[in-house]
Amino acid sequence: MTIPFFDGHNDTLLRLLEAPGADKERPFIEGSKDGHIDLPRARAGGMKGGFFAMFPPPLKTGLANVTNGGLDPNLPPQLAIADALASTNGMASVLFRLERAGALAVCRNAGELRAAMGKDTLAAIFHIEGAEAIDTDFRSLDLLYAAGLRSIGITWSRANAFGTGVPFRFNADPDIGPGLTDAGKELVRVCNAMGVMLDLSHLNAAGFRDVAAISTHPLVATHSNVHAICPHARNLVDWQLAVIRESGGMVGLNYATGFLRPDGKFVADTEMEVLVRHVDALVEALGEDGVALGSDFDGAMMPAEIGDVTGVQKLLQALLDKGYGEALVRKIAMGNWLGMVERVMG
Repeated sequence: MTIPFFDGHNDTLLRLLEAPGADKERPFIEGSKDGHIDLPRARAGGMKGGFFAMFPPPLKTGLANVTNGGLDPNLPPQLAIADALASTNGMASVLFRLERAGALAVCRNAGELRAAMGKDTLAAIFHIEGAEAIDTDFRSLDLLYAAGLRSIGITWSRANAFGTGVPFRFNADPDIGPGLTDAGKELVRVCNAMGVMLDLSHLNAAGFRDVAAISTHPLVATHSNVHAICPHARNLVDWQLAVIRESGGMVGLNYATGFLRPDGKFVADTEMEVLVRHVDALVEALGEDGVALGSDFDGAMMPAEIGDVTGVQKLLQALLDKGYGEALVRKIAMGNWLGMVERVMG
């Protein structure tokens, strides 16, 4: 049995943009040994769609120590808006070329998502991870929205004009740094009015509190895990989970090994049992409607047992084997994301 699923976060567009050669789309369309997602593997693995993130690098400074334990205590430097916008435009170009080639459909609401999936077309939501490409007058936001942008992570793990992210720090609380700037608070209001979902993954605790106080939307963390199991600053502590539940919000399970393991190590030898433990804790904290998938494919080290998008069915089977009913597994796999898109984007 293959259970269809919708994924809350991938970094595939950045991988394609940075790949050598002029034809960035062909490896995705025809299949490749590189990365975690391409179209043939997505179809084989039961992936029906997802949030395709546009994350503007540079990565190197802030992630120097992530692969050997994720212990770098320093936030990367802020990124200039011109650099961020150029990078975002490059990834958006890849996304829309894939759409023109018939590889996927860029969806702006739940109706378009359902229509794409009904045609067996991979459904993509245009998401940016870190709002560096947005100016504080929101002119670029208007343009990005017209192009199809429907979801924004206010910060990645660095500061920008709107707020401060959390560093890749293990044995640390996300309560690091100041809250949203005045521009960040206005960004929340503007996105609420436009029907743009706000993603709280990577945002620090003070910024989280500010969003919770201002936003009229359900609170969503597209790719985060449970701090009580893995005490990484990127994960959610008990009070954050309680606030998300109170808002009717949702969390997408992140498969990145360093955000799963109790020892915080980024190593592929990570058992499926620890992913199930996080799902158990999320269901207990948020209820059956508050848990989804948010892989972080093409952006992090995956457990070897999952490997790539074709391995997601192993996770879903592990939930069935644990005693989760098929109806609940299907909600976690796809139904809850479809419901959230409908509530926020229409």
